[in-house]
Amino acid sequence: MKRSGKKSARQSLLMLLAAALIVTGCGDRVAPGTAQVKRPAVRGVSVASLSPAWTDDYYEATGTIRSASVSQVASRTMGTITSLLVKEGDRVERGQLLLTLDDRDMVQRVRAAESGVQEASRALDEAGQRRGLADVTYERYRKMFEQRAISRQEMDQFTSQKKVADLEYERAGETVHRAAAGLSEARVMLGHTRILSPVKGVVTEKRVELGSMAVPGMPLLTVEETARFNAEITVDEAKVGKMESGTPVAVSIEALGRQVTGKIVQILPSVDPLSRTFTVKVSVSGPGLRSGLFARVMIPQGKREVLLAPRPAVVERGQLVGVYTVDDKGVILYRLVKTGREHDGNVEILSGLRPGDRIVVGGVEKAVDGGLWEGGKL
Repeated sequence: MKRSGKKSARQSLLMLLAAALIVTGCGDRVAPGTAQVKRPAVRGVSVASLSPAWTDDYYEATGTIRSASVSQVASRTMGTITSLLVKEGDRVERGQLLLTLDDRDMVQRVRAAESGVQEASRALDEAGQRRGLADVTYERYRKMFEQRAISRQEMDQFTSQKKVADLEYERAGETVHRAAAGLSEARVMLGHTRILSPVKGVVTEKRVELGSMAVPGMPLLTVEETARFNAEITVDEAKVGKMESGTPVAVSIEALGRQVTGKIVQILPSVDPLSRTFTVKVSVSGPGLRSGLFARVMIPQGKREVLLAPRPAVVERGQLVGVYTVDDKGVILYRLVKTGREHDGNVEILSGLRPGDRIVVGGVEKAVDGGLWEGGKL
């Protein structure tokens, strides 16, 4: 009986303490509408109302800057590399000598061909002299035949000798032509031992070393043209048939920190079955361009309606982006927003605001979250 009495007394004491706490809390509660909040006054700011605006719509695609002309320099003849005059990064001119091959065999072929031309030329001279003699003899005996001083058989003999002399001269002339062609071929083959740059550009890859054996068709060097570049971008298959060559586009190159104007020059017809995209080439030019740079291309797609806020009105707090809004009671609130592209000093507001909302556009640095705009109620 004593234990249960003590337990009851303890429970009663706890209930009294809980009731006291409840009464104390109720005594501090403020009735709705009776609280007075002291808000800091904000002066020196200007406020504007957001309204929809029409702006250019763009399809954004990313890609890589590549040279418009990439030449794989190879040899057309077999030979040992005897000199290598360039390395990666060297700028070269069109027709500049890049490397040479062992040309001793080719030099001998050229000399042999030159001798053949000389011999054929001498044979042509001899044939020409014999033809001349045959012509003179023929004319002499033709007159004698007309005077009936010789017989028809004798005349036929001299006529045949003239024709043979003419044929020998023609044959000698063809021999000279063949010898000259052989000499030209030998000289061309000799020229193949001197590898020249096909374009003006920069050497981007060197695959051989001095003393290596060059094989016909095997790439030796890679030379990229530096005068013309393309931005090769991948475009969603939904845009197939909606783009045209010659369309001007804006190309942003982040590594160079600038934007240039380009033009669509080629639309590849095939669609990649894995990525469901196709490739579009956009011509670009300007200083500092090089293959491999990342490019962002904006392709015009007509007009669309957007909400635009002045760039100074957008305030970044760490990774948060927002604007100061003013409600109908003049209270300034910092509201988070999602932004899009920039348009001539204005930022596209994708979410967080609606048409008609009022935002601080001037003196943003003076705005205070929870402050009261000195203009009062709107």
